[in-house]
Amino acid sequence: MDVLPLRCPCCGCKTLAGRGRFDICPVCFWQDDGQDDTDAEAVRGGPNGDLSLRQARANYRSFGASRREDLAHVRGPLMHEMPDAPA
Repeated sequence: MDVLPLRCPCCGCKTLAGRGRFDICPVCFWQDDGQDDTDAEAVRGGPNGDLSLRQARANYRSFGASRREDLAHVRGPLMHEMPDAPA
C-alpha cells in the first residue's frame, strides 16, 4: 500500500493524493498524468503540453518549476513534503 501523500514524479516532493489523477503539484506545478521513469522522455501532450517528464525535472532543478512560465504558481515544499521527510 502506498503512503499518502505520494511523491510528485517531477520534483519528488510528497504532494499528491494519488498518481495519474491530474493533480497539480504546488511545489513544481507538474500536472500528474501518470507518467513515470519508464517513459520520462516521452512527450505526451495533454496537460503538460510539449514537455517531457525528463525536461520538467531538469527545469525544476534549474529554476524551481516544471516550466518557467509557471514560476508564479509554485512555492517551496513544506517540511512534511520534503522528499526525505519521514512517512
